[in-house]
Amino acid sequence: MKLPIFIADAFTARAFRGNPAAVCLLENELDEDMHQKIAREMNLSETAFIRKLHPTDNFAQKNMNSTLTFVTLSGELRARRAEDGIVLDLPLYPAHPQTAIGNTLVQDICYSPDTQKLLVRLSDVYNRSFLENLKVNTENLLQVENTGKVKGLILTLKGEPGGQTQAFDFYSRYFAPWVGVAEDPVTGSAHAVLSSYWSQHLGKKEMHAFQCSHRGGELGISLRPDGRVDIRGGAAVVLEGTLTA
Repeated sequence: MKLPIFIADAFTARAFRGNPAAVCLLENELDEDMHQKIAREMNLSETAFIRKLHPTDNFAQKNMNSTLTFVTLSGELRARRAEDGIVLDLPLYPAHPQTAIGNTLVQDICYSPDTQKLLVRLSDVYNRSFLENLKVNTENLLQVENTGKVKGLILTLKGEPGGQTQAFDFYSRYFAPWVGVAEDPVTGSAHAVLSSYWSQHLGKKEMHAFQCSHRGGELGISLRPDGRVDIRGGAAVVLEGTLTA
């Protein structure tokens, strides 16, 4: 069995930056065990399997629609082409205040029950460099939080005015050892929570964010009147080939 497969770096216009994801095109359905084996072989935090909804569909149809709708286990997800990248249409998830914990100075802690993500805002006394260099022991996270209520930890920090570097409204890092991902390079779903939080605190509907992983990634954010959020980013295909399974 030979399967077309691609690796694309998302939320960046440059190869080897952003969030690497494998995309596998399926002519026929695979069992769950094979999905997991392929994902482990790819060794990336995301591996997407795309199959046709109808037997007459064709991956080479040259779809000219500006918006594509994907039917997923999480419901319908839409992506549309924009002049400066691709825009994801995601729900906007509110986060609710929690009590503060930890040794690092923390300004706010919120929890998103819809996504099971814990958002920790570090004190404004810190800068981007502090967040980038912060050492997080993800094995300890599994021991500290084992109730099953948390599936991801967002660390975030207020942005800085533009000087010699580009201005961002906020920074973040994302850890999800509870689902087998120590640190995710760039995370769209985390920004569905971050967008809600920072929009309230900054009083802005349009924001520019940066995820401070080793690879790094930039995201453009637009809150919509219908309670959803558009998250915009570039993409660079870095590998195209055939998987033999």
